[in-house]
Amino acid sequence: MAVEYMEHDLKEIIKTMKQPFSPSEIKCLMLQLLEGVKNLHDNSVLHRYLKTSNLLLNSRGELKILHSGLARKHHGNLLYSAPELLLGAKHYSTAMDMWSVGCIMAELLSNEPLFNGSGTSAEQIYHICRILGTPNETTWPGFSKLTGVGLKVVNFAKQYQEKLLRKKFPATSFTGLPFLSDAGFDLLNRLLTYDPEKRITADAALDHDWFREVPLPKSKEFMPDFHALNAQTDRRKRRVMKRLNPDIEETSSTNSSTDAQIYP
Repeated sequence: MAVEYMEHDLKEIIKTMKQPFSPSEIKCLMLQLLEGVKNLHDNSVLHRYLKTSNLLLNSRGELKILHSGLARKHHGNLLYSAPELLLGAKHYSTAMDMWSVGCIMAELLSNEPLFNGSGTSAEQIYHICRILGTPNETTWPGFSKLTGVGLKVVNFAKQYQEKLLRKKFPATSFTGLPFLSDAGFDLLNRLLTYDPEKRITADAALDHDWFREVPLPKSKEFMPDFHALNAQTDRRKRRVMKRLNPDIEETSSTNSSTDAQIYP
């Protein structure tokens, strides 16, 4: 009998975890994400909707990317949108996906979105400026020529000259903040670089020193088993359905693998 490997979107897993993923687990997930994104970019494909709810993780520790045509496009997508998109750039590149990868890395570290705006481009830019500092022509050549609505917010946010990213992910932590080595912070910082031309590529990120330092990436077969999470989510869904329709029979259900198109 074939073994069924159930899948959940990564957002759901993060929401139900009591503790964030360990550094070695994050490295395992990031390597798989970067390999998938590299495969897309090598084939001249932009995803445009990378976020944790568009990533699937199965009980074998395998991470898969939902096809951009089937991805959940609208809800929460601004939280992972590159600043060039938010500021109305007419031309964009694979760098937009790499920004989203950086947002996903930060979320894996802290169990919450890094730039948690309320749903408008202007507020999202404000949150980015508050953490990364306000961009200028030195950090982002050509920035002042952008005409998006968020530009007014950038002008308002000029007081944010200090970058707070390292404070959110210190090298060591005794306060419960997620900590990140110098090499890990370098990768995160290069993913979340304002200038798209200077943002690290998927190919270069896969070769980053962070993946070669201790702790090494965990093997997929040793990643946490989320069968219990699947069962818990199924029970929760059945309880909700029961409340909505008291006549529904609360029978056990099988959580089958998604049939959505995915990238390896």
